[in-house]
Amino acid sequence: MSSPRYSDAERAAIYRVIRERRDMRHFSGGEVAPELLAQLLEAAHQAPSVGLMQPWRFIRITRPALRQQLHSLVEQERLRTAEALGERSAAFMQLKVEGIRDCAELLVAALPEGREAHVFGRRTLPQMDLASLACAIQNLWLAARAEGLGLGWVSLFDPQAVAELLGLPADAEPVAILCLGPVTAFYDQPMLVEQGWAAPRPMAELVYTDHWGESP
Repeated sequence: MSSPRYSDAERAAIYRVIRERRDMRHFSGGEVAPELLAQLLEAAHQAPSVGLMQPWRFIRITRPALRQQLHSLVEQERLRTAEALGERSAAFMQLKVEGIRDCAELLVAALPEGREAHVFGRRTLPQMDLASLACAIQNLWLAARAEGLGLGWVSLFDPQAVAELLGLPADAEPVAILCLGPVTAFYDQPMLVEQGWAAPRPMAELVYTDHWGESP
């Protein structure tokens, strides 16, 4: 009987791809081969989901005009976000927040209609559909990084505007615009850290024992 534990090299690769995953904003054009794109989406489809509801829908954007319209919607929200940030507005406007026009592939990840029919695991926590979709996006992210491709999650948009643009059903909801494709290089640290926008907190501050706020 083989050991359920992976080999040293396999475990190292898994931890490496988790450690080196980055939310990418800078893309170098190029393309993603159709068979590789299918493989990456299959990795997303292997994600866990509450009650096996599989609440992920991926819309591949192939029309240049549609890509430009999505970019315009993101730009509108970028300006609104800058205004809401007050004194940090100017610093925010210096950040590159998306790669929609530069990435090889553009996907929109959405929650489907009819989610209220799924009660298993959602009766008291209905947001678990969103958690399940996030797991699928993370699978896609890690698989892309292992293949040497960058992926960026863009959340600066009005969901209703994107839903109308893409013809989503009334109770479906877009959650992420995903930029995918070749990059010149991966950031050494998360981009917001490199740009001085934020600093990560150490893990020790985020783990409690028994009760909220109690240290291990």
